[in-house]
Parts: sequence; structure tokens; C-alpha cells
Amino acid sequence: MINFAFAAAATFVASFILVPIVFGAAKLLGLYTIVQERQCKVYVLFGKVIGQMDEPGLHFLFPKLGVRALIVNLFGRCYSLDMSLDQNYLRSQPVNSEEGAPMGIGIWYEMFISNPVAYLFKNADPHGSLAANVGNATVRCLSNMKLADMLENRHTMSQTVRTEVSPQSEEWGYKLGSVYIRKVHFRDVGMIQQIEEKVVNRLRQVTSAIKQDGANQVSIITSTAERQAAIEFAKAAAMRPEIVGAALQKISLDPEIADSMFEILETQNIIDGKAEITLVPRNQRLLGDLMAAQEAMGGAAVAKGT
Repeated sequence: MINFAFAAAATFVASFILVPIVFGAAKLLGLYTIVQERQCKVYVLFGKVIGQMDEPGLHFLFPKLGVRALIVNLFGRCYSLDMSLDQNYLRSQPVNSEEGAPMGIGIWYEMFISNPVAYLFKNADPHGSLAANVGNATVRCLSNMKLADMLENRHTMSQTVRTEVSPQSEEWGYKLGSVYIRKVHFRDVGMIQQIEEKVVNRLRQVTSAIKQDGANQVSIITSTAERQAAIEFAKAAAMRPEIVGAALQKISLDPEIADSMFEILETQNIIDGKAEITLVPRNQRLLGDLMAAQEAMGGAAVAKGT
């Protein structure tokens, strides 16, 4: 158990204390360095670049820097640069169209470090200088364009800006990637309001024209339907006497059928007339006279009361 505890303690000390100390001292003395993915390390000693490494992995400095590897971390400097792709967006760069309209252009572009030494020592602020260069190129190259071309031909405008900026950016160690005009807009608030008013008025006119055209179409359909219905009703009214006459002519060929039909029609008319009928037994003429006199007196009394 004592041996096991001693071995565990020794392993702990060696793994977590001695090994980090040894590797830290070796790294400080310049024996090795580790380069990450999309990373570049530039070694400068006494104001002079003595080496750069951009290949990912473990690198031993002696074969590349010689004896200077022992003092570069003590008396020199190691610059660690991120070589990955970067992006930036410039909003509302002021330009004027050929017609004099104040426009704003939003431009998006990509860049990455292509020359680490030039990036470090040829410009104090390459990122800001590139942004200023892109903005100036946008204003310089895209001003005085026709308004229609400025609103439609974004691909051509993007290529123009990229062609203008690329040579200067490469001198600063930056390489310009994709450039794209993302937004073109009006900067004058009064002009924007006038355009909105014109668009609203035009929409109202179009809406009114559509409604009027629909009402006209409905009126045409309605009048056409009414005219056709009137024609059909007139035809039916003209054909009715002919049909009824033909039917009566066939019925009159048989006197019994004709008499029966007319009797039925007369009875039907009496029923539809809602007249009051009083049935009086036979040989009761006096009763009929009394009832008639009573009805006459009732009618006279009603007239007098009125």
C-alpha cells in the first residue's frame, strides 16, 4: 500500500506539475510551437522578421530559426494572426444618381490575410484602411449612375467596386473576397414621403379603376340577363293564348267534357271569390224573404252608424 501511494503521488506530481513546467520551459526557450488551423505565427527579432509558420501542427524551431530560436521569445516577439475569412458591412454609403437623387448604398464584403508580413508592417490599421478604401471606391465608382441602373444592376456594381479595391488591399496584406451590394435606398426623407404618396395615390387609382370595371361588368351582366329574361317572358306570354286556344279547341269537340269543364271552372271561381252561401230548404220562400230582409236591415244599420 505504501508503494502504491508513493507511485500515485509521483505520477500526480509528474503529470500535473513537472510535465507542464518542462513543456512551458521548452516553449519559452523556443524548442517548439503549435500552430492552430487557419493561424499564422510571425517571429520578429530585433526589428527583423526571422520566420513565419502557417502550416497547422507541431513545429520545432531549431531547424527553421537556428540558434535564434533560444532568444526569440525572450528578446523578440511572436505575432499570432488569424487567417480565417472575415466579413464586414458598410451601411448607407452616400452617392448621387445621374438625376441628382441622394442615394445610400449598403455594401458587404469578405477579406482574409494573404501576406502576414505586409499585414503587420505596411499599415498600422489594415482593417480600418480596407473599410475606408471600400467606402471611397463605392462613392467614387457608383456616383452619377442612372437611377434605374443603380436600382437594378447590383452585380455589375459589386464587380466594379471589387476591381477598384483589390490591388490596394493586396499591398496591405489583405485579399478581398466577395463583394456584394446588398441595399440601395433613398436618403432624403422628403423624397421618400413624396414617393410613398405617389405610390399610395396610384394604388388608390388602380383600386378605383378595378372597382369601376367590376361594377360595369356586373351592370352589363345584369342588363343582359334582364333583357334575355324579358324576351323569354314575352315569348311565353305570346305563346300562352295559342296553347290555351288549342286546348279549348280540343275540349270543345266533346260537348259533355266542355260543359263539365266550364261547370268546374265556375264552381272554382265561386270558391275563390269567398262569397257567403245560404242554403234554404225547398218550398220555404218566406224564410228566404225574411233572411234577405234581415240582411238588408243589417246593411242599412251599418251604413247609418258610419
